[in-house]
Amino acid sequence: MSTTTAPANPKVGFVSLGCPKALVDSERILTQLRMEGYDVVSTYQDADVVVVNTCGFIDSAKAESLEVIGEAIKENGKVIVTGCMGVEEGNIREVHPSVLAVTGPQQYEQVVNAVHEVVPPKQDHNPLIDLVPPQGIKLTPRHYAYLKISEGCNHSCSFCIIPSMRGKLVSRPVGDVLDEAQRLVKAGVKELLVISQDTSAYGVDVKYRTGFWNGAPVKTRMTELCEALSTLGVWVRLHYVYPYPHVDELIPLMAAGKILPYLDIPFQHASPKVLKAMKRPAFEDKTLARIKNWREICPDLIIRSTFIVGFPGETEEDFQYLLDWLTEAQLDRVGCFQYSPVEGAPANDLDLDVVPDDVKQDRWERFMAHQQAISSARLQMRIGREIEVLVDEVDEQGAVGRCFFDAPEIDGNVFIDNGSHLKPGDKVWCKVTDADEYDLWAEQIA
Repeated sequence: MSTTTAPANPKVGFVSLGCPKALVDSERILTQLRMEGYDVVSTYQDADVVVVNTCGFIDSAKAESLEVIGEAIKENGKVIVTGCMGVEEGNIREVHPSVLAVTGPQQYEQVVNAVHEVVPPKQDHNPLIDLVPPQGIKLTPRHYAYLKISEGCNHSCSFCIIPSMRGKLVSRPVGDVLDEAQRLVKAGVKELLVISQDTSAYGVDVKYRTGFWNGAPVKTRMTELCEALSTLGVWVRLHYVYPYPHVDELIPLMAAGKILPYLDIPFQHASPKVLKAMKRPAFEDKTLARIKNWREICPDLIIRSTFIVGFPGETEEDFQYLLDWLTEAQLDRVGCFQYSPVEGAPANDLDLDVVPDDVKQDRWERFMAHQQAISSARLQMRIGREIEVLVDEVDEQGAVGRCFFDAPEIDGNVFIDNGSHLKPGDKVWCKVTDADEYDLWAEQIA
């Protein structure tokens, strides 16, 4: 009796670069490909075609994208490019003329079609039988997931080209967002990280239209979305929150334990002159007063932010203003970038003095040292306190996790010395025993 071996599924390799928003794009593409019968493989050699999801925000990110595309071509030969740098197809093909297709961000259908052209899907695949998990394919660990609530941005910051790449704000229907969140929680997710280009603006484009979820009306608005997410019984963490007035409504939800007391606000600078050149809101005095008020309502509030030093026209006086502002603001988690001109950004046309590279480097080092002292002092205050920790990794030395003031990849860790018996996704209560500028050490308590 002869046996017939079923043909192997077509195989796709995938490299995802850039921010969490791009990671969600990658997850959507992979979910569609898996529904069509493609296997996702982890090596160039095993793949029939490789998709590279690029980042095009700043020059260093573009350089990394071009480098990864070159590596994929060398190791595999069949490469499709998508993502934010995809809007610069000419620049990509100038360096790598052999790429098979180039698409921009959010062009999911075009990417999948390009894969079909290179490696057609199996004709006998039945998506009703060969099911993908209902939550889709996730590139994050099983216990946390990014929840993208909108695409695009209505801001016109002079240093940024994201609106030209991703378009104006388009909010997802609130029912769709909450359905996805519910599926993720049912699949074992313990933490939802809410992301977009501008989370505070959610619903502006649809005039906060009322949608429905589980039979109940819910406004397409950040506050009502957070209220609904809080009913799912998992950590809800907010990223990319612009400090619009209605952000004040979130603080009581945090104080009540409904969502994590964590705000990721991209302040970018503090000097009114620099903020004006950046086309950012320049109400730094009111911002300090609001931060003080927020902490009076919710003393455990953690604020993380990012800043740019060396923006065109930034003087030593502007930079010192920023340092003094940081001292007043006492932010908990802070990242800093040296300004890098981006092709197509309005800032390139500003009639302002360019800050020399050595001055940028000096200011970056002084900024980091200044903020490290603030972060260290704030973490020292946590010693002796009890915190809930979500475990990310475990080895023979113990467990590594995060508490409510640590987002994955960008913030610090909690090292649990007696946690080798734990497993990723566990939530445990610990007592903090030590701290440095970024991380905490703790022991599990009963």
